Amino acid sequence: MQKVLIANRGEIAVRIIRACRDMGLQTVAIYSQVDSEALHVLHADEAICVGEAPAAKSYLKISNVLSAAEVTGADAIHPGFGFLSENANFASICESCGINFIGPKHETIALLGNKSEAKAIAKKVKCPVIPGSDGIVEDAQEGIKIAKQLGYPVFIKASAGGGGKGIRIAHDPDEFVRQFTAARTEAEVCFGCPDIYLEKMILNPRHIEIQVIGDKHGNYLFLGERDCTIQRRRQKLIEETPSPILTPSLRKKIGEAALSIVKAANYHSVGTVEFLLDAKKNFYFMEVNTRIQVEHTITEELTGIDLVREQINVAKGEKLKLKQKDVEFSGHIIQCRINAENPAKNFAPSPGTVEYFVPPGGPHVRMDTACYTGYKIPPQYDSMIAKLIVTGKDRKDAINIAKRALKEFHVGGVSTTVPFHQFMFEDENFLSNTYTINYIDNLVLDGCTFTPEKS
Repeated sequence: MQKVLIANRGEIAVRIIRACRDMGLQTVAIYSQVDSEALHVLHADEAICVGEAPAAKSYLKISNVLSAAEVTGADAIHPGFGFLSENANFASICESCGINFIGPKHETIALLGNKSEAKAIAKKVKCPVIPGSDGIVEDAQEGIKIAKQLGYPVFIKASAGGGGKGIRIAHDPDEFVRQFTAARTEAEVCFGCPDIYLEKMILNPRHIEIQVIGDKHGNYLFLGERDCTIQRRRQKLIEETPSPILTPSLRKKIGEAALSIVKAANYHSVGTVEFLLDAKKNFYFMEVNTRIQVEHTITEELTGIDLVREQINVAKGEKLKLKQKDVEFSGHIIQCRINAENPAKNFAPSPGTVEYFVPPGGPHVRMDTACYTGYKIPPQYDSMIAKLIVTGKDRKDAINIAKRALKEFHVGGVSTTVPFHQFMFEDENFLSNTYTINYIDNLVLDGCTFTPEKS
């Protein structure tokens, strides 16, 4: 492996370029017409335009991405997260073209990307799973029968879903038919696959995910958990590690369960196994994300392990140099996703020109971003513009450092979620660790005062 094409944009593309540079690898950035002045384009050794602004005509267009690799002589592709990162067909084409896809094999992506198949693997290794349908539900009438057996409310989920897309909730049979149709339609549009399965809705859970990595020689590591419970409409806003709700024994148990699943799937790459934790601290398998996660950063700070670098090394066929006994967890880390959104207006998107961008600094603060003064945030893509990662000796210390960093963070010209994060770090339920996954959706934010950023 000598030259890596990054099939992505934004802060994750910048992050991958940095890891490649540390390893002495050449990089190729791809970009849409609207991203010609994006930071990943400026940082890469080479850059090539792959199409128009809509992702379907650029970042998601496989033929254009592969053409860019051929023209530039790239012998590897890192997909980042989102876009084509969990597209088994894309990984398969890369493999057939002799391009090293930096991720699991396409068969593994297809297996674990199918939620019902992944659930079957979890059952096989005796990992607790959320009660649900046995495989795909063919139509709404069949679904109503299954939902009655499970008991309402139920989740209606896209089998090929991810990122909170293709998910609906039904509380009764009448609502089920409407939501089943909506979920199928969204699944077809977002993932090209209308297949739907059902799950019993676990009320008021915590969202816990486990970071794992496996090489091509049968070695696996458990790299701790991340608590991703603070979400809005199933989109994560704050992540932290270690989880303030897990005991050491539960951490060990859930980590072993995650490793059993990826071992059974013969998984070779970094990956994340996601779980729900109910009020009695029973955990249930949700899914496996076969890619680097947005929140991989807090695991890196917890362990001191460069996950992107390890991901590349595994793709090159190298053995993991660490053993499980060598992995150490240190401190408490929190990540705030900074989005170009207005929290005072129901998190309405806020694209536009960034008039000034002054990121925070100082001890124990990390910023992953692709934003800069003068950058034009396009409306076509995800609204996340930065990730603020802080490290403290414990949770209280980390929260104090986050408050200091947020106070120093100044962005002009667009609205951001900085005021929301400032609000959360004063919120009694967050501070006392007494919240669940629906907390933000049930919080009446309209009555909250979000201090406007000073110009």
